[in-house]
Amino acid sequence: MEEITLSEDIKVFYVTANSFPEGIQEAMEKLHRIVPFSTERNYYGISRPEGGGAIVYRAAAEEVEDGEAKRLNYATLILKKGKYISSKVYDFRKDPISIGKAFEELLKQPNLDPHGYCVEWYATDKEEVTCMIRLNQN
Repeated sequence: MEEITLSEDIKVFYVTANSFPEGIQEAMEKLHRIVPFSTERNYYGISRPEGGGAIVYRAAAEEVEDGEAKRLNYATLILKKGKYISSKVYDFRKDPISIGKAFEELLKQPNLDPHGYCVEWYATDKEEVTCMIRLNQN
């Protein structure tokens, strides 16, 4: 595990999965139909318990042009700048459960932002993902 810092807020737009974890793949596929894969854009999986405890998963893409999400008619959220605890998962397609295991370990860490998200930051050119959770900034 290591600490990483996002120096700026990141605005993303997203597709919400119908269920978790079963609906993740479908949400990712829908997102990539809207914005085909590009090395010029960052892609994320964003999740947390909401509305009574069920985990809500969002397949997200970084907004690369101002107003892009509005033009495409998609909701946005902000990944807040600051320090995050993180762990890299390599070859995640060979072992999809490895992402969940990484988050299980990250969630054991002290001083997590109680309003933060579990964020999967997908590398654009490799089969790796950085799993990260924002730390309390106090």
